[in-house]
Amino acid sequence: MNGSAHRRASGFTLLELLIALAIFGLLSVMSYSGLKSVLDQHAGTDEAADRLGELQKLYLVMQRDIEQIVPRPVRSEYGNRLPALDGSEELQFTRGGWSNPLQRPRSSLQRVGYAFQDDELVRYTWRVLDRAQDSLPLQQPLTAAISDMSIRYLSTDDEWLVNWPPDDTGGAQPVPGGQPAAQLSMLPKVVEVTLEHDHLGELVWLFRLPL
Repeated sequence: MNGSAHRRASGFTLLELLIALAIFGLLSVMSYSGLKSVLDQHAGTDEAADRLGELQKLYLVMQRDIEQIVPRPVRSEYGNRLPALDGSEELQFTRGGWSNPLQRPRSSLQRVGYAFQDDELVRYTWRVLDRAQDSLPLQQPLTAAISDMSIRYLSTDDEWLVNWPPDDTGGAQPVPGGQPAAQLSMLPKVVEVTLEHDHLGELVWLFRLPL
């Protein structure tokens, strides 16, 4: 073996090192781009799963409340009679099935409401049905991803209404507080809740009330 052949076999030339570094750099960039794409997809999947889980929780909470509505009117903190289901401005109703694991001396019925507060959907409840002036609701923020909510009610005549109770009282006599007695206990067949989700668009949920 001559001297030139020995020098070529003993190491790399500068050009070969530069080519090797360039190839290594290119592979590193490709690997980083692929890893970043995988991480971005993973983060997007986690975010979508979190949104879906939040919606599922919201649906189950509303389903549990609405499908246990009972025809029990209440009195406001000012002494006015309120319908069992009041859907004139915001959704408010009396529901049954309020669990009492500690066996406290209270009713199994609960007054529940849903409303927007500071651009957030909030569920609120009262500890008593007929309220005093110091009866403040407990507030439970549900989600900030809902930008709007509208509600319709399917009457026993299969007519969709945007307010509840219906305005037609059928000649019933009013009670102290302004509304006819029969009207206060009226319940629809179905409550339709339409939500405008920031990412998923319009969602329509139907809840059948107990007969």
